[in-house]
Parts: sequence; structure tokens; C-alpha cells
Amino acid sequence: MSDNQDNGASVVQRPLPRKFGVSEGLHGYENLIFDSAKSRKISTASNHIEKGPVRKKSVLHKDVENSVAVINGDIKPNGDAYLRSRSESCYSQTQCPTIEEEDNRSWWYIFCIKCRSNDEHKPPWQPWFWPKLCPHPFFPSYRQFTRIVSLILIGIFTWCVLYAIVGENAAPPNGKLYQLILLSISAHIGGWLMSLTTLPGLVGMLFTGLLFQNINVVNIDDSFTSITKNLSHMALVIILVRAGLDLDPTALKRLKFTVMRLSLIPWLVEAGVTALMARYILNLTWKFASLLGVIVAAVAPAVIVPCLFRLRAKSYGVAKGIPTLIIAVASIGDSTSVAVFGIMKSIMFSELSLTSVILQGPVSILGGIGFGILWGLLCSYAPERNDPFVSPLRILLLLAGGMASVFGSELVGYGGAGPLGCVTSAFVALTFWSKQGWDVEDNPAATSFEIFWMIFQPILFGVTGARVRLNELDRDTVFMAVGILIAATIIRILATTAVSVGCRLNLKEKVFVAICWMCKAMVQAALGPVCLSLVAPNSIEYEYARKMLTTSILSILVTAPTGALLITILGPRLLTKANMLSLPEVRRRKRSHHLSIRDLSIRDEEEYNNKQNIDGVVQEVSSHI
Repeated sequence: MSDNQDNGASVVQRPLPRKFGVSEGLHGYENLIFDSAKSRKISTASNHIEKGPVRKKSVLHKDVENSVAVINGDIKPNGDAYLRSRSESCYSQTQCPTIEEEDNRSWWYIFCIKCRSNDEHKPPWQPWFWPKLCPHPFFPSYRQFTRIVSLILIGIFTWCVLYAIVGENAAPPNGKLYQLILLSISAHIGGWLMSLTTLPGLVGMLFTGLLFQNINVVNIDDSFTSITKNLSHMALVIILVRAGLDLDPTALKRLKFTVMRLSLIPWLVEAGVTALMARYILNLTWKFASLLGVIVAAVAPAVIVPCLFRLRAKSYGVAKGIPTLIIAVASIGDSTSVAVFGIMKSIMFSELSLTSVILQGPVSILGGIGFGILWGLLCSYAPERNDPFVSPLRILLLLAGGMASVFGSELVGYGGAGPLGCVTSAFVALTFWSKQGWDVEDNPAATSFEIFWMIFQPILFGVTGARVRLNELDRDTVFMAVGILIAATIIRILATTAVSVGCRLNLKEKVFVAICWMCKAMVQAALGPVCLSLVAPNSIEYEYARKMLTTSILSILVTAPTGALLITILGPRLLTKANMLSLPEVRRRKRSHHLSIRDLSIRDEEEYNNKQNIDGVVQEVSSHI
């Protein structure tokens, strides 16, 4: 309350409405839905920065704030601040120079700064001689160096144990296990280097496998068929379980009609166009052309999510729940592609009677969904929810059920039931776990399967790239496959734009979501080599399978980097930037330091609508005042 002297009279002004939201849980932070005056004085507890005259803080207040910042890890004990980049994870803290200093730095210095991202909360310890021998930032920190040394030692001694058990299969340079380990580690490094350019890391993994195969560092030939087949199935289980865990029950219930329409109709259009063009341009049979269409129609969340996260951090598109819509449609599309591929593959390569072949499709669908529901219910009731080991037991149960579903369905001849069982069991289990107290957006199961995918991703993409021999490729086949992919992508974008009528999106937003769904990666890498393991070498079917594999790999190389660049460039131009109620939920993820699909909040649309309602009430009250 302030007193203003006007002609000797003291006039008491009415206090302004309180501008701090209790429900936000910010404990004194300013509620961003109110537009504050420039002359408003702020308390010492607030870190909000305003233009205009503000009350200065005492030295005592600065000491208290610095102490709190040191405890939180925002400031080092010597007083240097960690500047955080909004384009990366909120917990990726990087020690960076100021803008004036950075302008005078070389590109090599900036590159080293980017490589030195620090994702730990606890302050690091290092010997006194380390800064002198390895100055910042041109050398890794002591923590990073010791971590790399530990992983190398673990890898070396693990390989020694494998060599003692299996013998020559793990011996360099021609042992199968040795080549797979070398390829996987190199693919991981290649993916990390590619991610520094803001392109998807999986593209670097694919190029690493292709390079190693064609310069004779590794030789992934037909003798690896059984191993790569099992590895592909294991990676497929991880992909499908993650897809099920990404289908939030509340968001899916709210957007069910929109999601189903936008996921199935464009998927059918792209699969049909690809199959039709592959039949008459690549000269495949209808069976192989249909399989290729099903593979190509899948979408890659692994490419979309990092790009959406950068846009999400800047509040682009969150007002209408566009990130939620894109991820949900991509997950359903992946599940549909894998399930239909399994059913068609079982029908094509089975030796059953005509009646069994006709019944195989419905039996696979019903059997997969039924198994998924039962296994999801089992995972929700066993173990008991208050068991101290509930998290690891639930994760292992879900993983074991997915493995048994995929490998068991292949064994009994109903390959399409396994993928449906994986997705359904994960979704049903997550639905019950959320009712028992687990957070849908951040739970141990989702985090664990993200870690599993980090392990299997370089294996899958490295081996897939190594299946391509450049000297055996037909130039005409490559050009025709690229033409098919470009035509099918354009037609899908047009179909998605037309189908999205009535989805509360404007034309620019419709074009943006259609561009997001052009990216291919995971399903193409997992299913592309499958047919090669099912046909006899040197047969006409083997040539068809090789054309399918070539087209699948080209779909990744063409659409993944192109889609990532288009999403990054066109996002700020096609999407509307919203004023958020509060910071994203990722700031509360204290234990997860890597980028995740869960970093995309699903409550943005509701928050934005609540903000509009509050703004209307505030304006009405202000007019009366």
C-alpha cells in the first residue's frame, strides 16, 4: 500500500489483485498469466526480471541466493554460473561463455563447448592437476573421462568373458560377436557425432554401418541371418512396448476420433500408393509390394520427438495439443504397420491349409489383443503395488511378456498376434499403473525402455546399414525407389491435410503435422531385412527381398534428415507461439537426463484453455475496478 500526496491530502490506492497462483506450486514465483506493470516492485524471493525501476537487493540477500543456487547446482562453489540451453533438455547444463565472449571464440571452441554438456546435479570432483593437464573445454572433464574409461574396461572384460565362453565366434577380426560389438560401438559414436549437427543420430548410425561394410571393416553376410533376425525381433519388442507406453489414456480418450482418423487414413493412402508404384515400377509381385507398402507407411517418433521438443521449449504449437497429436498418431501408425506386416508375412510364408490362412488374420488380431489385455492386467496386480521391488518386477514382467508374445507367435505361425500383444499389454498396464499412483508422463517403466532402446538402437541401425553393399546396388533401382518414396510422401501430405478437416487446426498447422509424419526410421530398420531371412538365396524372391531392403533403407536416408530439417525450419513459421501458464513438466524430472517422448506435455491444450478463461475473468474484474 502506498501513500501519494495530492494537494496535501493522502490518498490510499486500492491494492492490485494478487498475482501469484497457489495451484502452480511455484512458491513465490510470478504467475505468468498476468501482465505485470513495468513499475511493479518484486520481492526478494522472486527471480523474475523486469524492465524499469525495481527495488535493489542487499548484499545479504545476494549471499542467501548464491548459497541456494550452489545447493541446486545452478552456480559452482567458485561463483561461476551454468548457463542452460533451452533447445536441449532442461537438465543438460552447459558452462558457456557470454555472448560477447562467444563472438570472439573460434568454431573449434564452440564445438568443444557443445560436446562438454554437463548433465549431473552433484558438483564434480577432480584432482588438482587435471585442469592444468586438460584445460576446459578442449578436453573432457574428469568425470566424463573416468566414465569413458569405466565403460571401456567393462566392454573389454565382457568381451574377454564372451571369448572364453564361445571361443572363435568372439575372436577378432572375423568373429561374429566381435564384428557385431565393434559395429554397435562405432554406430553409437557415429550417431553421437551426427546428433551434434541437430540431425537425428540414427542417420549417423545407419551411415556408420554402411561405411564399415563397404570398406571391409566388418563383413555382415548371410551367415549373420539368424543373429540379426533375433536382434531385430528384440529391438521390435522395445519399439512396440515404448509405443504402448506413449499412448496416454487421458489424451487418447480426449482425441480418440481425431487420432484414429489421422493415423489410419493417411497410413492406408501411403501404403496403397507405395504398393501400387512398387508393383509396376520396381516389378515386384503384389505380395512383396504390399509388404513394402506396409513397411514404408510407418512413422518414426525417434526423429520427430527431438525436433518437437525444441519447438515445445519455445511454446510453438502447444496451445492446441499438436505435440500430443503427432506422437499419438505416430505410435498407432507404427503398431498398425508391425501388426499388419506380421499377419501378411505369416500368410505369405506359411504352409497351412486355405482355411487356416483365411482364419489367420482374425485369429491373430483377436489373439494378440486378448493376450495383451490379460498380460497387462497381470502386470497391474502382480507384484503388489506397495512391494519395495515393484518397479523392477513390473519392468521385467512387461519385457518378458513382450518377448514371449513376439517370439511365441512366430513359433506357432501367427506372427501378427505378437506385435499387437506387445502394444496392448503396455497400454493396459500403464492405464492401471496410472490409477495406482504412477505418473503417466514419468514412470520407471517408460524410463527403463528408453534405456533399452538406447542399447538396441545402434545395434539395429548399424546392422541394417551394413546389409547394403554399394557395389551390388542397381542404379536404376535406387532412382526408382527414391522416386516412389518422394511421390508417396507428397501424396500422404496432401491426404493428411484433407483428412484433418474439422480437427480445429488451421491450414498451416495441418501442413506441419503432415510434414512431421513423413519421417521414417525404426520400423523400416526392424522390418526391412526380415524377408531376406525367409527366402532362399539366389532365387527371384531373394531379389524382391533385396529391393524391399534397399527401399526401406533409402526411406530412412531420404526422409529422416529432410523431415528433421523441415520441422525445425518450418515449425516457427507454421505454428502459433502460445503464452504458457507455467514451465514444462520436464523441469520436475529430477532423475531423467536424456531426451524423451515424455518431455512433451500432454496437458498443454487444457492449460491454454484455462489460461484463456482466467484472462477473461481478470479483464472483467479489472473493468469493474
